[in-house]
Amino acid sequence: MVTFAERVPKLANGTAWKRAEIKRLLPAPLKDSLNVESWCTLYSIHDIKSSIAKIQTVGFSEKLDLFGVLQLTPVSSGYSVGSCNWIIQSEYEKISYLSSSSSFTTHPLPFEPSCLRGSDVLILSGLAESPTSNPDVMLGEFCTNLANTIKGGGNVLVPCFPSGVIYDLFECLQSYMDSAGLTFTPIYFISPVADSSLAYSNIYAEWLCQSKQSKVYLPEPPFPHAELVKNGKLKHFPNLHDGFSNTFKTPCIVFTGHPSLRFGDVVHFVEMWGSSSANTIIFTEPGFPFLDALAPYQPLAMKACYCPIDPRLNFGQVNKTVREMKPRFVVIPEEYTVPPPMLPHRTDLVVQLDNDSQVLPISYPHVIDIPVTRSYEKVSLSNKLATTLCPQEVRAGTAVAMVNGTLQNKNNKYTLQPFERSSEGSSSNKCLCGDLMVDEMVASLAKRGITDVEVEQTPSGHTVHLNDDDAVVTLEKGSTHIITHGNDQLRKTIRDALLDCLSQM
Repeated sequence: MVTFAERVPKLANGTAWKRAEIKRLLPAPLKDSLNVESWCTLYSIHDIKSSIAKIQTVGFSEKLDLFGVLQLTPVSSGYSVGSCNWIIQSEYEKISYLSSSSSFTTHPLPFEPSCLRGSDVLILSGLAESPTSNPDVMLGEFCTNLANTIKGGGNVLVPCFPSGVIYDLFECLQSYMDSAGLTFTPIYFISPVADSSLAYSNIYAEWLCQSKQSKVYLPEPPFPHAELVKNGKLKHFPNLHDGFSNTFKTPCIVFTGHPSLRFGDVVHFVEMWGSSSANTIIFTEPGFPFLDALAPYQPLAMKACYCPIDPRLNFGQVNKTVREMKPRFVVIPEEYTVPPPMLPHRTDLVVQLDNDSQVLPISYPHVIDIPVTRSYEKVSLSNKLATTLCPQEVRAGTAVAMVNGTLQNKNNKYTLQPFERSSEGSSSNKCLCGDLMVDEMVASLAKRGITDVEVEQTPSGHTVHLNDDDAVVTLEKGSTHIITHGNDQLRKTIRDALLDCLSQM
C-alpha cells in the first residue's frame, strides 16, 4: 500500500477538509469519522522498516515471559501463513485472543482450538465477512467464470492481496487449467512484493500444514506455484514497467492489487479492459463490496463476478467452538450481537452463547472493564527452607506442615526464604489442624467420665449438650464455643477432649 501511495506525486498535504464546517458536508463515511484532526500522513517505507526491526519473531507454541507477570503463547489459527491466536496467562488466570481463524484444510498449520479451553476471558474477532458464502462453492465459481472467459478469448482480472488466499488460488488453478485445456494460458502476478511473497512462502515450512512440511525435507517446493514459475506459466513483476510489456500476451489471467480498485496496477487494467464485454473481473476479497469498488469506472462493459473466498470461521462454527471452550467472559465487537445490516432477518448470523458465558460487547472508541482479578500468587519455596519442613499426615494422602519464612519478590517472582531469628532458643507455637468428628469427641468425653451427652445437628454444624454438667459445646466450621457457666475445671476437660480429636504441628 505504501509503495502504491508513493507512486503518486504530492505537492502538498490537504488538510482543509478536516475543518468541522467542511467535514459535515462530505459524504459518509468521512463525515462520520472520529478524531480526524489527529489523522497523519501515510507512513513511509523507512517507518515500516524501523517498526519491523523492533518486532520479536516467535514460533508456534513458543512461551514468552512478560516481565515475570504474564506468559504469552502463540498458537496456529489455520487462516494464513504465520497467522496465530494468542494465549495470555498468569499462574491462575487465562485470557485467550481468538483472531482470524479457519477450520478449512488449506496451506497453513491447522487451527488449534483445544489450547484456548479453560479461559477466564475470550476476546473474539475476525469472523468471516461473507458468512453466507461457502469457500469451496465460491472457489468452484471462480474457476468456472475464469475458464469461460479465457475460452471466449477474454482476459481475467483478479484484484487481490499479494499473500494469503492467493496461494490456494494458484494451487487450484494449476490442476484446473490442465483439465480445462488451458495449460498454456499465461498467469501474471503483479505486486511490489510479488517476488518476496512467492519466495518466503516456500521457505517458512514451520508455518505450513504437515503435508507441505514433508515436501520441504524431500526436498520439494511445498507450493505448486514454484513449479508454475519454473515452467514459465506464472510470471511475477513488481510493476507494469519492469519487463512486463515484453512478455505480456493475451488472453491471460492477472492477479494484482489493490482490491479496492482505488490505487495500484489494477486501476490500469480496469481502464484498459473495461470497454470489452469479453473480459471479466473476479472479486475474491470479501472486505470490499464490488459494486462500490466499480462505481467510479461506470459505465463498464466488462463482466464482474463476486466470488468472496473467506475461509475464516462463520457464526455457526464460532458458536460451536466457544461453547466447547466454556470461557467465563466473551468479549466481542458489538456488530456480532445483531444480524448483518443487509440480512436483518438472519438471526442465526450472530454470536449466541450458553448461559455459562457472559458476553461483553465492545465498540470503538469505548473502553470496557473485564471483571477478572488476580486473587492468588504463586510462591516458590527455597531449597534451604524446604529441607527444614516436616509434613504431618492429617488424613490419608494429605500431609501439612507449618512454614515460617521471609517472602522475597524479584522480577515479579515470589520466593519464600528461611526466616532468620533474632534470638536463639525460641520455640514455635503449635497449631491445630484436621476435621473435628462429633463421634470422636463423644468418645473422648466418655474417657474422661462425661457420658450423659446429647448431640443435636444444626444448619451450621452440631450442638453437644452435657446434661449432667449443664454445659453446651457448639461445633461449627472454623469455630468452637464452650459454655460451662463458670466451671473452669469442666472447660479444661472439654478442651482436652477436643485436642485429642485434632492433629498438632
